[in-house]
This record gives sequence, C-alpha cells and structure tokens, in this order.
Amino acid sequence: MPPIPFLPVAGPRGLPFLGNLPAFGRGPLAFLEHLRDDFGDVVTWPLGPARIISLAHPEHIAELLGAHERDYATPDIGWAFGRLVGRSVIRSQGADWRRKRSLVQPAVRPRQVSMYAATMVECAAALADRWQDGTRIDVLREMTLLTQRIVVRTLFGNDIGDQARALAEAMTVAGREIGTELRGIGLCLPPWVRTPARRRLLEAVSVVDTEMGRLIDARVIDARATRTQDDGREDALSRLLAARDEAGRPLTRTEVRDEAVTLWVGGHETTSTALTWSWYLLSTSPNARMRLAAEIERVLAGRLPTIDDYERLTWTQQIVRETLRLYPPGWMIPPRVAQKGAVLAGTPIPAGTMVWCSQWVTHRDPRWFRDPTSFRPERWDADGGEAAPQHAWFPFGGGRRACLGARFALVETALVLATLAQRFQLDVAEGDITPLAGLQLQPATPLHATVRAMSLRPGG
Repeated sequence: MPPIPFLPVAGPRGLPFLGNLPAFGRGPLAFLEHLRDDFGDVVTWPLGPARIISLAHPEHIAELLGAHERDYATPDIGWAFGRLVGRSVIRSQGADWRRKRSLVQPAVRPRQVSMYAATMVECAAALADRWQDGTRIDVLREMTLLTQRIVVRTLFGNDIGDQARALAEAMTVAGREIGTELRGIGLCLPPWVRTPARRRLLEAVSVVDTEMGRLIDARVIDARATRTQDDGREDALSRLLAARDEAGRPLTRTEVRDEAVTLWVGGHETTSTALTWSWYLLSTSPNARMRLAAEIERVLAGRLPTIDDYERLTWTQQIVRETLRLYPPGWMIPPRVAQKGAVLAGTPIPAGTMVWCSQWVTHRDPRWFRDPTSFRPERWDADGGEAAPQHAWFPFGGGRRACLGARFALVETALVLATLAQRFQLDVAEGDITPLAGLQLQPATPLHATVRAMSLRPGG
C-alpha cells in the first residue's frame, strides 16, 4: 500500500499575536475537529506565537510517535503542568529520560500490576457494600474517591488517612487549574506572570510537595530501620526508592516525588475518568449492558474477579476500549517540537514547529470507525469486528514514549467495572453530557445516576 501523501494545508489564520488561541480556548475539541473536517490531515495554524502542525491520519501519527528523539523533542506542556509533575519521565529528554524510564518501569510492569489487582477489586467491593438500591450518586465523585483509595494503597502501600484527603484535594485543584491554562491565555504567558489561577495552582502544589515529602521521608526511615534498600514492600513508592540505575545511583528525593505525582495522575484521574464515561455509555446502551451482565455471570459465577479473570472478561475489555475511543481521558498527546533536520513522510519540518495529534479527532474519524460517535463495543470483537488501521486508536500514545501506566489503567478499569456491575447498574439522568477538555477529558457538569441493584450478588 503506497504511503499517504503528506500535504500541509494552511488552516485558519486567527488574530494578530493571539493566532487561534481564542477559538481553541472556547472549544479545543470542536476546533481540532474543524481542522480535520475543513482543511485535512495535515494543517498548519498559529497558536499565539507558536506555529502548529496538526496531524489526523494514523500513518502520520505513527511516524511521529515512532520518530527518534534527535528529530523531535517533547516540550513543556504549559507552565502549570510542569509545576505539578516537575521533571518526571514524561517531561524528560535524552539520556535523562532513558535513565528515569528504566527506573520507573519496574513499578508498573505486568507482574506488579497483577499484584495490585487484588487491591483494585477489594476497594471496588467495599464501595459496592456501601451503595444502596435507589440512591442517587455523582458518578465522577464516586469513581474519583474509589480510584483515589486504590492509588493510595498501590502507590503508598496502605491507607494514609488525612494525608490522602489533603493530597487528593490539592491534586484536584491543580488539575483544574492546569485545564484552565490549556484552554486560555495562560498557555502563552511567561512564567513570571502570576494570574489568580497560577496562584491557586502554586498553593495546591505546595500542599502536594509537603504531603509527598512526608510520605517519602517516612518510607526512607522504614527502609533505614531494615538496613536495606528494599524493605520487602511491593507498593510503587517502595519500588521507586529501591530502584538503581546501571551505575548504582538511586532516584533523588525530588525525582521520587515527581514520579510519584505522575503515577498518581495516571493511576487515579485517568481511571476515574474512564470509569465515569463507561457508566454513562452503558446507561445509553441496554444491549451492551445486558451482554456485560451475561459475561460477568458466565465468567465469575457469583465470585469476585481476580487477575486471572481479566483475559476472560473480553466484553468488559471491549467496553473499556470503546470508552477510551469515544472519550479518551488524554484527548491530545504531548506535542513534539521539530529539531533541525526533522522530516515527516519525507517532508522537511521547519525547526521549532510544534506537531500535534489528538486522540479525540482520530478516534472519531468516520474513515476508520463506522458510525464513529456511537457506542459500539462490538466493533472490537475478535471475529467480525472492524479493521481500523494501527494508531487509529491510541489512548496511551505510542512509540518509545507510550504511557508506562497503560496496563495498570486497562486492568483497573476492567476489574473495577466488573466488580461493581456484578451487583449494580447505574441509570444516568437523560440529557446530553458535554465533555470538558482539561488535564483530563471529563464531563463539564456533574454526572448524576441512580443506583439499581442487580438480582445476583457475589456468593449469593
């Protein structure tokens, strides 16, 4: 099959100095769809002082994500995001990135995720015990509290009481202010400008720093008490503290803090968002919900799921996959900045150009997915499903910088969904739900649902 032509087309010019920042800020998702539908697969456009190339075709996206780091650098994703995650692996470059990735990866390898599965199910079952038939809930809030408890136990090894609440509240504020910056003038402001939003962010990050510091110090003291680098704990924080590079060097205290915060964002907010959208979509599709109930009964036969059930819960996985297609929590990958000599599809890219691609745009392209705005988990059936090209679906990015926590998120979402759906279904109030593109793609307004008990319960 011949390569897809790479034909950059000039997009909307926008306003002097601001470019398309006002239009992008009003509705990033609609704006990026407008570029694809009205201009094509390769569109150049200004965003403030930056020159952007937006890609929509999977072939071009695959080449970008697989490009060598000497050709494309990963820039800072806004001032606010950098203040929260520091110099973690997702913001590092070159040798520093390779070192940190090798040290962080063991904390989220399949073996570690398998060990975390029991905690995921245990926390979900505890939530099910508190739900009552007929009650009304805020779905995002419930899923956020649940995944918060899971990430606290898998990241820190146990419940940490008031520290968890303070940390979670600060992270929520930080996430909200990062989203505000991504959609507004803050994206173009120099670091020294202190807007009210930036002051709120700095206050939240100060709390994050304090609480993370206390947790790290406590764990270091525990390790010293055992007089070993590895005190036998299997939580992610212990793995980070025990990690050593080829020269025997550990992560610094600041580096551990940065990676722990990044794991919190990926293991907590991403999953709570995916679960929220899953419940919403299931509420709109009685057939998908009936097939989920049938699979849970067939595979689990009344018992709680384990990691060994994950591969057998194929329809549950397809629901998660389709949810991530329609409402990817990460709606745009971190941009790449072309370096001298960079090319795409054989075409030179001017140095300094920012290259973007959006999961939202490509996941909803009718060329790759039939009836793309409809919730159809059956499109992922092993037999008779749709044949979309590689990188038409890329919720966790791709290439060498693909999200390290992808398997954690997939396993957690599926096992939590199966645990809760075994006992309850959620009936979401009718009406259109608008997604808000911030740090995560979450509902713009509270998503309320009525809890409905299923006829069968585990062990019943």
